[in-house]
Parts: sequence; C-alpha cells; structure tokens
Amino acid sequence: MATRLLDRVPLDRIEGEARQVHLGRSLLTLLVGLFWAIGWLAGKATLAIGFAWAAAKVGYLEARGVPDQTQVRPHARSA
Repeated sequence: MATRLLDRVPLDRIEGEARQVHLGRSLLTLLVGLFWAIGWLAGKATLAIGFAWAAAKVGYLEARGVPDQTQVRPHARSA
C-alpha cells in the first residue's frame, strides 16, 4: 500500500518546481523580512513607550493635584 501512495506523488513536477527556486533571492528575501520585522517592532515599541510615558505623567500630575493642562486657553493679546 505504501508503494501505491508513492507512485501517485508527482516527483517530476515537484523536482521541476524545486529547481526554479533561487537560493540567493530566497536568502535576500529572508534578510529583508528580518529587517522589516525589526523596524515594525521598533515602531510598536516606540508607540508603547510613548503611551506609557504619557500615562505615567498624567497619573503623576493627577496624584499631585495639578489641574489639567491639556485644554488650550487663548493667550491675552497685549495692545
């Protein structure tokens, strides 16, 4: 029964497809993908750190009783 299954596998077609794979291009794609992933993670980490910093600042100011400074107040013009 095992020989029947192996007889149905198209080895010639698989071998032809495998010959079309270029090792250099595949390795270059993996290298570029690695740098892309590092950049993506750095961007997400930067966003997370910025959010955590802002949250810590707001929490600290809230605990100290400092009024909210995010509202924009118009400046008085001197005439």
